[in-house]
Amino acid sequence: MRALLAFVAAVLLAASPAGAAGFQYGSALDPDDKPIELAIWYPSDAPLTSQPLGLFQQDVAYYGAIKGNGLPLVVISHGTGGSSAGHYDTALALADAGFVVVALSHTGDNYKDRGYSFTPRNFIDRPRHVSRVIDFMLNSWDSHDRLDPERIGIFGHSAGAATALIAIGGNPDLYLAVLFCRDHPDDWGCQQGKDQTDAAARKPADWTSPPEWHHDPRVKAAAIAAPALGYAFTKVGLETVTAPVELWRAEDDKITPNRWFGDIVRDALPTLPEDHFVPNAGHYDFLAPCSDALAKAAPEICESEAGFDRAAFHQNLDKALVAFFKAQLSPS
Repeated sequence: MRALLAFVAAVLLAASPAGAAGFQYGSALDPDDKPIELAIWYPSDAPLTSQPLGLFQQDVAYYGAIKGNGLPLVVISHGTGGSSAGHYDTALALADAGFVVVALSHTGDNYKDRGYSFTPRNFIDRPRHVSRVIDFMLNSWDSHDRLDPERIGIFGHSAGAATALIAIGGNPDLYLAVLFCRDHPDDWGCQQGKDQTDAAARKPADWTSPPEWHHDPRVKAAAIAAPALGYAFTKVGLETVTAPVELWRAEDDKITPNRWFGDIVRDALPTLPEDHFVPNAGHYDFLAPCSDALAKAAPEICESEAGFDRAAFHQNLDKALVAFFKAQLSPS
């Protein structure tokens, strides 16, 4: 009996997570705008407590000591109107696996402030935000000396996926957005943006002037889900992308339908991405499983198709993302 109990205990320990996640808040200075709000997860052996994160609860070592050296870094970029909390389960999984994870709240395109949403400025500023956050993590964060600056990745959803593509070298043609909305006036994004103005200039948003895109060669791998602006990424616009890409597409995506978004990105990338097609999933199913509080506050992002189990899907999603970043950001 004693041997059997020992065996059962060993199995349970083997099935338990290999690590735990520390958590803290941060802020990265942006000389061109407001400071960028951050949520930061990292490996830690400190005791866990239940802590609120927006409308979620998470078990973390709140401001606990970091564990490890030479740690890889993954940046998380949320979608339009989102927040740094939207992919917290993925951040926890990555931190448990030995990554430091920083999720930013994009200035002007978050749930509290949508002044830049659906404007060219939003997509111009977002990859610049990513670089400011990486600068902070590598130079100013209290545990910056624990990071390996050669092992940096990014995960982005929707507008965050477009952000990731630009960060790794993509150059979308924004005039294609004008043409797309002319031909597809009922598209969700076109409907949302048709009356939008540039919040900084107080004038109608100009999608016709080619911007200077901000790239960051420090980002060595990108995982993207349901990419916004997909139709604006041509083969020429993505020809300089050399970082490996993992692409996630939802079968029932009504916000960024694959035909005009994910499929175009997949076919335009110079190297075929690691492609994951998720049956019966919708656009918002890439967000963390909803809490009761979030379901009451924003039911539209919490409703999945009948028979789709978002929680079960996220177990597979998070495992796959951990595997991708482990493979692509392995020590040299």
